[in-house]
Amino acid sequence: MKLPENKVELVKRGNKVVYDLGDKMVKVFNETKPLSDVFNEALNLARINECGIRSPQVLQVSEIENGGGWAMETTKIPGTVMAEKMQAEPGHFYEYLEQFVDLLIEIHSYRCQQLNRQKDKYSRMIKSLDGIDGTTRYNLLERLDGMKKDTCVCHGDFNPTNIIIGEDGKLYVCDWAHATQGEPAADAAMTYLLLSIQDKQQADTFLEMYCDRSGTPMQVVRQWMPVVAASELARNREGQDRDALLSWVDVVDYQ
Repeated sequence: MKLPENKVELVKRGNKVVYDLGDKMVKVFNETKPLSDVFNEALNLARINECGIRSPQVLQVSEIENGGGWAMETTKIPGTVMAEKMQAEPGHFYEYLEQFVDLLIEIHSYRCQQLNRQKDKYSRMIKSLDGIDGTTRYNLLERLDGMKKDTCVCHGDFNPTNIIIGEDGKLYVCDWAHATQGEPAADAAMTYLLLSIQDKQQADTFLEMYCDRSGTPMQVVRQWMPVVAASELARNREGQDRDALLSWVDVVDYQ
């Protein structure tokens, strides 16, 4: 694949850059991104497409010319990122938050048995995590093993930067790299964690609204917090606040 000269850079984060090609989008990964991860993300998106969840359609995965890594090309959803709407229109924040919560609950109503299992993914990530002692790792894995199993579609990185408010008024969900089949409360816990890092008050409002609308006890979501915090640590994202995440990993605080 050869990137056109008129490409517009939208997001640059870690080992990837997202470009707007006009009628399509392309996510370009550098050489540090394992090829298997690139194909896995494309496969996740294809499976989500087949489920009927509103999302960009995967078009192709190809190698960038002249050794520039690999790229995943998708359709373009005309619209605005929800995070930008929330920031630009603070008076409508709670209206957008209600849409955000309802969309997450809608996603959890789908099933896709071809997706990776959530517990298996979290277990691998915890086992790969540096910077925690053996006792903490054992406690995390014990907690994970005892948690409820389910087979709902879970996004794994559900936050307002991954939601597009389409020009047609519908909501679309992007970035399915961490999608699994699993327990909705774990997915909600990850969203709560991601929101809390930015704004604790908004995260608390999200959690209260999600639990009320989904009928999920708040304690059930909170029980997942050490596991999802450890998973987020294992991703080692650019700009990650490791100290804050390590404080969430303390299993004792969530007994």
